[in-house]
Amino acid sequence: MNSRTRKFLSYYKPYKGLLLADMASAFVVSAVSLLFPLVINYITKNILESGSLTVINDIYTMGAVLLGLVALHTVCNMFVDYRGHMMGAKMESDMRTELFDHYQKLSFGFYDENKTGQLMTRLTNDIFWLSELYHHGPEDLLISLLKFVGAFLILITINVPLTLIVFLFMPAMGLYAYYFNKRMNIALRTSKDRIGDINAQVEDSLAGIRVVKSFTNEAIERRKFAYENNRFVSSRSDGYRSEAYFDNGLIAFTQIITIIVVVFGGVAIVNASLDLADLLTYLLVVGILVEPIRRMANFARLYQEGVTGFSRFMDVLEIEPDIQDAPDAVELTQVQGNIEFRNVSFKYKQDHDYILRHISLDIGVGEYVALVGSSGVGKTTVCSLIPRFYDVSDGQILLDGRDIRDIRLKSLRRSIGIVQQDVYLFAGTVADNIRYGRLDAGRDEIIEAARKANAHDFIMRLPDGYDTDIGQRGVKLSGGQKQRLSIARLFLKDPPIIILDEATSALDYESEKAVQDSLARLIHDRTTLVIAHRLSTVRKAQRIVVLTDSGIDEQGTHEHLLALDGTYANLYNMQLTL
Repeated sequence: MNSRTRKFLSYYKPYKGLLLADMASAFVVSAVSLLFPLVINYITKNILESGSLTVINDIYTMGAVLLGLVALHTVCNMFVDYRGHMMGAKMESDMRTELFDHYQKLSFGFYDENKTGQLMTRLTNDIFWLSELYHHGPEDLLISLLKFVGAFLILITINVPLTLIVFLFMPAMGLYAYYFNKRMNIALRTSKDRIGDINAQVEDSLAGIRVVKSFTNEAIERRKFAYENNRFVSSRSDGYRSEAYFDNGLIAFTQIITIIVVVFGGVAIVNASLDLADLLTYLLVVGILVEPIRRMANFARLYQEGVTGFSRFMDVLEIEPDIQDAPDAVELTQVQGNIEFRNVSFKYKQDHDYILRHISLDIGVGEYVALVGSSGVGKTTVCSLIPRFYDVSDGQILLDGRDIRDIRLKSLRRSIGIVQQDVYLFAGTVADNIRYGRLDAGRDEIIEAARKANAHDFIMRLPDGYDTDIGQRGVKLSGGQKQRLSIARLFLKDPPIIILDEATSALDYESEKAVQDSLARLIHDRTTLVIAHRLSTVRKAQRIVVLTDSGIDEQGTHEHLLALDGTYANLYNMQLTL
């Protein structure tokens, strides 16, 4: 048994009792189905033909028996349908939780390479089909096996030659089913990839709907969606064609079997080797024999859907996060905030070019350092390496003299606060978004953080104040308001290290002034690293570090760098002329 099979079966473990009850009910359903034709055979042979005066009472008795069997069959079937489905739903929930938790562990590098829509499909559609397989799979197999074996034993006791003729068709049916199952599997895998592409396209288009409308490019988005949609339809066409051949081929086989029974059974009656009661029973049992074949057809479809989904589920689950705690990683207690880059080089992939080369930089406790340089020289990358969103390719980054790879990730990231140009706010209230900085914060603490971030006044002007719903990604707020909420979040978090990544570059003058005032309070007595395109915003930095493609080119105060008349002076003078 390989590791994936063991993993597949492990999800039954918490529900062993429910599974056994489901299987017991499925067993009763199968047994009752097989008893029906036997009871009818008994009525036909032993009661109707007996000529006894008590025949009417016997018929009533057997009718009561049949009603009892129907009641038992119904109760067990309802248990299978409801409790069995709930077992599958709970297992689906467990798997979805496990996959979502795994998503939280994966690093930025994983998300750089994968589309959000594809990841959502694995979390929703793929796992849904797995729940159907988990529920229907065992019961379909058990019911099919019991009915198939039971029907065979009943048929062979009625007429051996006729039964052997019927079962000669089984190998042909098996080969036919195997061939089209294989084709269905290929088509289903492709269609799951295609629906993931559709989700990715829709997510991309809806997330950027304001850009779409501002450029009046709705037609382009419709064409892009139509392309992905048509690819999906094409893949489903292949799948449905194989499924149609599969289902209808098996139905044709069962109909041929029924015709054979009628023809050869009729001949057997004429030859007196079979009576009418046995032929009636035989036809009823052959009808039962069709059901396990159909169940197996349904199981085959669920199996292909489920196994394809499980394969895609495991493809992600087996990805080891490339950013993890070292076995002997330590918890940070009192962070001073000294950050040191020692000969750091970095590239995003092994076969990519280096983004950073041989960066050595020491940022003192409480120092305010600005990173400047032209686009693409790696300023944001430098800041992404400090909280270990990515790991350095070569060299070391130290926090208070300790390699950050030897510090627990949660502990490291709790010590760092980041304010970005593109603020992300969650759907919910103003208070919920500020509380994200520290989940146990009380209302008074939230309000105090908002005051420090120059956000309290505008919040109080909102319809419901701190309880105002701000919409998806904070669409009901302006850029400056969103930025101040993100800063309030950091005041609650209260980290000793602050990273400001183009925090005010997209704001108007009034909003920028309010944000700058709040940032000045935030960075006080904290180690601060600022990335800025507009050099006028970092003139007061204690040190300005100039990055180029070759690494650190210059560093010093604003006045010192202007006096050098080098790279910084050229960048500054260029911005003055714009």
